Amino acid sequence: MNAVKIHAKDLRARYGGKSALGPVSIEIPEKRVTALIGPSGCGKSTFLRSLNRMNDIVPRCTIEGQVLLDGVNVYDPSVDPVQLRRKVGMVFQRANPFPKSIFENVAYGLKIGGLSDRAELGARVETALRRAALMDEVKDRLHESALRLSGGQQQRLCIARALAVEPQVLLMDEPASALDPIATAKIEELIHELAADYTVVVVTHNLQQAARIAHQTAFFYMGELVEYGPTDQLFTRPANSRTEDYITGRFG
Repeated sequence: MNAVKIHAKDLRARYGGKSALGPVSIEIPEKRVTALIGPSGCGKSTFLRSLNRMNDIVPRCTIEGQVLLDGVNVYDPSVDPVQLRRKVGMVFQRANPFPKSIFENVAYGLKIGGLSDRAELGARVETALRRAALMDEVKDRLHESALRLSGGQQQRLCIARALAVEPQVLLMDEPASALDPIATAKIEELIHELAADYTVVVVTHNLQQAARIAHQTAFFYMGELVEYGPTDQLFTRPANSRTEDYITGRFG
């Protein structure tokens, strides 16, 4: 069993006075893929964004409880959210490359972090592009605009941008939902490979995708964590009738 990387304890989220999540307690293991599933509005994206304090920038969102990253509560006042997000990177539903070159997109976070040595920048950019399975496709186009890449390539570029600053955890919010089946298959293969080096947490509305890529799966419904366990067990022998109803298509 892999060590616990993230431990949420009695985590709650509210928008204004309205409860959106919780209380949720869950242990996410290191260097595995954890999928978060459930119908729209069930709290899974709110939970994901709570892991690197992206909810801090959401108006009227308040968080209670703890999120422990390697035993340290990320909501402790001493934790710098910017530094936290270097450790816990995020990839969004729609690719959001900057209107810069492919190289500059990947180098952006490194430069912000103070790295200016061109040789090291080049090496780190190349490593990130290789890890994102994109280098072979763009090696002769590094100084072209990232906006000229296909949708699937742009999403892998955003993954490379997140990987360049060498995070420990990668959060992905429906990273393939806007992509065609071929591009989706590449993203899924990449997620599988990344789990060798990173803790990956993926929100997906696609149950087949969760079954293909995740080591364990958490089912959220109406802000509640209904069931969490090994993916094959949750899909074939769910312990909760609501989980069974959802994965068999009776609701959601």
